[in-house]
Amino acid sequence: MHDLDDIPTPRGELALKLVTRRQDTNLYGDIPGGWLIAQMDQAAELAAGRLARGRTATVATEGMDFLCPVRVGAMVNIFTHVSEIGRSSIKIDVEVWIRPPHERNPEERYKVTEARFVMVALDDNGRIRPVPDA
Repeated sequence: MHDLDDIPTPRGELALKLVTRRQDTNLYGDIPGGWLIAQMDQAAELAAGRLARGRTATVATEGMDFLCPVRVGAMVNIFTHVSEIGRSSIKIDVEVWIRPPHERNPEERYKVTEARFVMVALDDNGRIRPVPDA
C-alpha cells in the first residue's frame, strides 16, 4: 500500500455513497470509526465479489489512520481500487471521502481514511476457492 497521500482526489471507482444519520452516531454525536470501517468492508466486499464472481470474506485489513472527523449529515463517498489479485485472494484499496453538510463548495471533498482490505473467494460451503480468471 502507499503512504497516506496529499493528492486531493479519490483513487478508484465510487463503490458506495451514503449520508450519515443521527442514529449512526456515538454518545458524543460523532460518527464512530467502527461505523466507517463497516461501510468500507461492505465496499471492499462489493468490489471483490464482482471479481470473484461470488461470495467473499475479509481476512485482513492493513493500515488505517483517521484524518478528520465525520459529522451527521456528511455525504460519505467510498472508493475502491483493486491492487492485487492472487490465486484465491483479492487486495482492495479503499478510501473514504466526505462532503460535510452545508459545505459552501459542493465539489469540495475531504479524505477521512484509507485502508487495504484482503478478501478471499469462498465457495457455497464457505471454503476458500480460486478467483476465476478475468
